[in-house]
Amino acid sequence: MTHPLLDLPPLSAERFAAIEDRVARLLDTRQDVVITQGEALLPLEGAIRAAAGPGTTALNVITGPYGQTFGNWLRDCGATVHDLAVPYHTAVTAAAVREAFAEHPEIDFVSLVHAEAATGNTNPVAEIGEAVREQGALFYLDAVASVGAEPVLPDAWGVDLCVIGAQKAMGGPAGVSAISVSERAWARMAANPNAPRRSYLSLLDWKERWIDGGRKALLHAPAQLEMLALEACLERIESAGLDAVMARHARAARATRAGAVALGGGLEPYVYEAGDAAPVATTLRAPSGAPASELVAHALGSEPGLPLAAGGGALAKEMIRVNHYGPDATLDAVHACLAALGGALAGQGLTVDVAAARRAADDAWR
Repeated sequence: MTHPLLDLPPLSAERFAAIEDRVARLLDTRQDVVITQGEALLPLEGAIRAAAGPGTTALNVITGPYGQTFGNWLRDCGATVHDLAVPYHTAVTAAAVREAFAEHPEIDFVSLVHAEAATGNTNPVAEIGEAVREQGALFYLDAVASVGAEPVLPDAWGVDLCVIGAQKAMGGPAGVSAISVSERAWARMAANPNAPRRSYLSLLDWKERWIDGGRKALLHAPAQLEMLALEACLERIESAGLDAVMARHARAARATRAGAVALGGGLEPYVYEAGDAAPVATTLRAPSGAPASELVAHALGSEPGLPLAAGGGALAKEMIRVNHYGPDATLDAVHACLAALGGALAGQGLTVDVAAARRAADDAWR
């Protein structure tokens, strides 16, 4: 059997390095960039385990479920962790971060999620980065959902460890990810005796065996299909222009939010302030007595491919998520989601106006 995705020639180290360079350009960074051969949880966990340990005092910001995960990893590493949690319907502020520093001046590591696709909020990383620089702490950022939907600028924001994934706003593959690493982050890892080495989680292996060797020999056989898909994804973004891609996501978010308000039926934005809402996904609060999971199931019953999901865990009762990212950051996708949600709400006996929702979405898209 022959197939264009089978029996491909080996991916060369030169080609691998060239794709890394394109990721660096996407992030406008001069830091080292490592493409990791797995979903973004690989570098997210690897970076924490490399840079944190028993001597670390961390400020872990929680604006959604990933922040909780990072706190668990930090504690597992032996770090002392101070959680800064805010309600999922809002964003953290630089002032709150500074207050945490004042209360715990020993903090030397900060972990933050840029945009929480699961809860629909986004955090002001530029302002928070200023506060972190004043503290002198190492800054770790999960930008998996935000990259491609809004600016992600590790150098300008003082981010030492910035993890991205291609599967959301970039519209690429889920099986490959990347991390930019500052010089002081490398130094922190090298000084950590508990940092993973000779391990799939090890970033130091990539530093010592790949970067320090001039990127001439790969550590192992790369995930070839995922690497080629990532390259194609980067080419598509470069061709369209990153600003245009981000603008499309911003329009999709505005249109979804405006359309949901106009739709009625008790549906309302989950994130209170539009300025705190992520452009990658819009979360909506289901009306009382109409569980979000049931509304989403009804909406998907007629059109299973819509980018709709109920919130995870306890949020399944109250949160609906419209994942307008990547190929779904379009006005057509927004219209289809609003119409399907309108049908689901009407099925619950609630009054909706799909035509008004469509008009509001159109106006907000412009």
